Amino acid sequence: MREIVVFSGSAHLDLAAEICAHLDVPLEPVRVTRFANDCLEVQLQANCRERDVFIIQPLVAPVQENLVELLLMLDAARGASAARTTVVMPHYAYARSDKKDAPRISIGGRLVADLLVAAGANRVLAMTLHSPQVHGFFSIPVDHLHALRELAAYFRRLDLDNTIVVSPDLGNAKPASHFASLLDVPVAAGAKQRFAEDKVEISSIIGAVAGRDVIVLDDEIARGSTVLELLDRLREQGVRSIRVACTHGLFAADALKRIGDQTDVLEIVCTNTVPIAESNSKLTVLSVGTALAEAMRRIHDGESVSALF
Repeated sequence: MREIVVFSGSAHLDLAAEICAHLDVPLEPVRVTRFANDCLEVQLQANCRERDVFIIQPLVAPVQENLVELLLMLDAARGASAARTTVVMPHYAYARSDKKDAPRISIGGRLVADLLVAAGANRVLAMTLHSPQVHGFFSIPVDHLHALRELAAYFRRLDLDNTIVVSPDLGNAKPASHFASLLDVPVAAGAKQRFAEDKVEISSIIGAVAGRDVIVLDDEIARGSTVLELLDRLREQGVRSIRVACTHGLFAADALKRIGDQTDVLEIVCTNTVPIAESNSKLTVLSVGTALAEAMRRIHDGESVSALF
């Protein structure tokens, strides 16, 4: 691992430190300066010349600050003659802006992908992108991981004889089916329509959930509107118990508290792709540091990343 150099932006230093511990390499320092006119300047404080550079930075709140910081780090690595620069992005916030669903609307997922390439990214390592087409927004190689193995390993400790996995919508049905197959249980999905960021309607659930122990699986939970709407439909169907799982636990607008306050929700499980600021007695946070570190090692050594799955 002599030629690998790892830096982190300020978005999630704990995860970066965990990844470096698995790789047995130091997390190199980065100096970020803010000028009087509110502009940022970044200095990478380790030699990058002809090195394999990895920059760890999930796009989390404040998203725009962290994005600009990442772009400046990429530019600094390119200017320092890095042999290759890989962006390790556990959460790609702009992946939700993935299509033109209204007149004269921007497609932020594609634009930010272009910005990363223009700034100097040669490769991207991402986890659980919001939709499959986001992968194709990049003109550079993208290794797309998921956290379904970590989530499945956790839930296998339960008695799953009466369990069913439920996706909140048909768009997430394929990952939910994969997750259900890892647990060897059936799968169901909600028929969802979104009217605004915080207003969704799930008209029905496709699949037999009555009397079942339910694991709700989503890619991310932000405001929690979809999950709370789904919980109402599950109660109407008479499910026996409910657990909620996701990869990205953003938990904006008191979502963690509002979901945790539901008496029939036994547990909320997410991963540490983003920093979790709140705590809750029902919350369990699983680590993806080992998976990301192994993927980085395989990228560095020229081995297959897809073999991890």
